[in-house]
Amino acid sequence: MEKQADSIPVLATTIVRKQRSFRRTNVIGWIFASPWALGLLFFYAIPMFASIYFSFTTYSILQPGEFVGLNNYKDLFHDPLFWKSIYNTIYFAVFFVPLSIFFGVALAMMLNLKIKGMSVYRTIFFLPTLVPQVALAVLWMWLLHPNFGLVNGMLASIGIDGPPWLGGESWSKPSLILMSLWGIGHAVVIYLAGLGDIPDEYYEAAEIDGASWFQKTKTVTVPLLTPVIFYNLVMGTIGAFQQFTLPYTMTKGQGTPANSMTFYVMYLYENGFKYFKMGYASAMAWILFVIVMALTALIFVSSKRWVHYQGK
Repeated sequence: MEKQADSIPVLATTIVRKQRSFRRTNVIGWIFASPWALGLLFFYAIPMFASIYFSFTTYSILQPGEFVGLNNYKDLFHDPLFWKSIYNTIYFAVFFVPLSIFFGVALAMMLNLKIKGMSVYRTIFFLPTLVPQVALAVLWMWLLHPNFGLVNGMLASIGIDGPPWLGGESWSKPSLILMSLWGIGHAVVIYLAGLGDIPDEYYEAAEIDGASWFQKTKTVTVPLLTPVIFYNLVMGTIGAFQQFTLPYTMTKGQGTPANSMTFYVMYLYENGFKYFKMGYASAMAWILFVIVMALTALIFVSSKRWVHYQGK
């Protein structure tokens, strides 16, 4: 009984020490996490919730503004340039996202071949992603110049009269899609990782059954790569609806010709920081948020039908 009585203070002291150590660890953890937590609070959470209120006001940065209810949203639906920017953005997303997936998978499959010097080829295809967007825009402006650009010069050398590219309303968005496809190296790296995760046993079994290269691609590679395709589809869709730097740099924020390069985020930026219609811009931001969330939810729901995971 005396030994048990002596062990009680020792046990209590041990518990107290562990509690102090646990609290000290928590405090140190919060100290290290505080820069991120404060950044999330002041630069993301507070501005996001403030923009909800501003979307119902005439706030213009310089003045506090007045509460106007749904007037900003009503004005947007009667704004022709608002609908034009939506059309341009959807046009870009509809063509760019599927093409980026197709060419990304095709390039990844070629770069996954076991041939000599493949690391060099992989580096070459990844290098364009390291070029800053502004520099990329300036480079392609020279390449696609209708009069003395390199692309039209090469076409003229074989007797083909090149299109106006960025100077024509019907060619401006296809030109932007072409430029954007030049920088799909990041997606290719992710596809390469997905291809490396596919076991060789599946291909060996397909070969035993007499499957051709196309049949192995169709029945093995693509189905087992669908989780990676799903990820790039979601990220590509979100990125396509946020297209800004390339068209803004090439047109100096004008969206020329004939507003064919005025994308949604460009028009949002102009309203907020050029015309100081921050309430109007906040309403545009939340409409974009709803559109992107709806498309993302649709992709997630549809993924149950076409995304296949190993072992399931």
